[in-house]
Amino acid sequence: MIFEQVRSGGCLSYVLGCPDTRAAVLIDPELGLADRYVALLAEKGLRLRYLLDTHTHADHFSATRELGRQLSTPIAMSRRSPAPFIDLKVEDGDTLIIGKLRLRVHETPGHTEDSICLEVEDRVLTGDTLLISGTGRTDLPTGDPEALHASLFDKLLKLDGALSVYPAHDYKGRSHSSLAAEIAENPRLQRAERSAFVALMQSLDIAMPQHLTEALRTNRSGGKTVQQLIAEASRAITFVSMQDARSQIEGRSPSLIVLDVRERDAFAKSHLPGARNVPRGELELRANSELPDPTARILVYCQFGKISTLAAQTLRVLGYTRAVALDGGFTAWTEQGYPVEPALSV
Repeated sequence: MIFEQVRSGGCLSYVLGCPDTRAAVLIDPELGLADRYVALLAEKGLRLRYLLDTHTHADHFSATRELGRQLSTPIAMSRRSPAPFIDLKVEDGDTLIIGKLRLRVHETPGHTEDSICLEVEDRVLTGDTLLISGTGRTDLPTGDPEALHASLFDKLLKLDGALSVYPAHDYKGRSHSSLAAEIAENPRLQRAERSAFVALMQSLDIAMPQHLTEALRTNRSGGKTVQQLIAEASRAITFVSMQDARSQIEGRSPSLIVLDVRERDAFAKSHLPGARNVPRGELELRANSELPDPTARILVYCQFGKISTLAAQTLRVLGYTRAVALDGGFTAWTEQGYPVEPALSV
């Protein structure tokens, strides 16, 4: 079996491939590593047959929807998953065939209601159900400590103890464990009695994931992340460096419009020389009156360079084909010591 573990911080994803047929499955992919997975599959000479998430992630953005679109690959998840873009819903006892590999599905709700574990040959991919020296938390949406107890003690821990454990997360640099080692040493599994285990899980005080709301929204619905929107916009426009922007502004080109898309109070404090202000939220409604010449060169900027990317794309969609974004934002501009001027009027 071809087996590749891909780490991004504490997040772990997996490429499993059949060496004879070159068929493969990608499990728990992270959106920020989408290009890396494609490159890895090409490097190994593998053809992706399935994309699979072991559960609805709350701490990172899944790449299954994006890669499924790019690679025309079916997405598999638990039958309990709410995501509308799933092509194949799996349940307890199902087997996915990847070349000569057999990937057996175990439904293990608890961390989330749609959690599954995947058994293949001498290992089990446990998602967030069982971690190395820990378990998945149960205080996030659809989490249930009693269900997790049943999934662990009545099902997962009854598998062959020699199976290697490969979780979806580990923040201490560990790659894997074994069921036998976890049964013997995992402190949470020492609370085998249901009420004691549930009390332990309910007493945990763990910080909420940084992108909880956005991750759940996008992973459950298939919607786009803010970072995706910015990345897509950046591919549809061009940028101007700060040095070139300064030269163009100081050159007083009559065809150049410097457009500040920050809110009025930020513009009033200080702005780029000669800039005019149209807040991003008003851009579509005010474009015709503020920007009557669609052939003008429009240099758009904001505080940090992200909103201006979206704004420049919007202007291009509206027909301002020479709209460009400043590569960086007003904060970086001032940190470089470039000139600014106060607002005379708002």
